[in-house]
Amino acid sequence: MKRRMRRLSVLVTPQTFWHLARIAKMAGFGDNLGRVIDKLVREKALQMKAMEKRPP
Repeated sequence: MKRRMRRLSVLVTPQTFWHLARIAKMAGFGDNLGRVIDKLVREKALQMKAMEKRPP
């Protein structure tokens, strides 16, 4: 399955880079930080969608 991909360049602090690299290693993504960013954004988007559906 082909995915539609876009290039993204990000500038992060050394601490954020360290955390992203650590998450990538724990998730088995190797050194692919893009997959980590995708995963974090997807999880946050699902969380926000669930909050929108919740009655006030």
